[in-house]
Amino acid sequence: MGTSALDAARMLAEHRLPGIVVTDPSGKPVAVLPASQVVRFIVPAYVQDDPSLAGVLNESMADRAAEKLGGKTVRDVLPEHLLNVPAADADDTIIEVAAIMARLRSPLIAVVKDGKLHGVITASRLLAAALKH
Repeated sequence: MGTSALDAARMLAEHRLPGIVVTDPSGKPVAVLPASQVVRFIVPAYVQDDPSLAGVLNESMADRAAEKLGGKTVRDVLPEHLLNVPAADADDTIIEVAAIMARLRSPLIAVVKDGKLHGVITASRLLAAALKH
């Protein structure tokens, strides 16, 4: 949670991830940082309230996105409502994971083994696996 928010945003962008599972030092999942939350953090609140105002902002506003994230940690940009990590056991089937994902309306599910993060399944990867069968 003390990781740089800018580094997290770069990882989200580079790997085109829908979000990142945040863990504590022991590897236990504690929160989800959705890419959409990082976007919300860099867009001024008045533009979020009235998107028509975005048309009057110039591109230098987008260039300052890194400045808004500079000096911030992942903890600073985490949404309070996503502090429960949607998780599945490492031995769950595709259908079990899909059911959790659908019920919680989450674009990703943490895969946990022995209480620690073992991996992450995104909705797009789950769909790809399900459509192969």
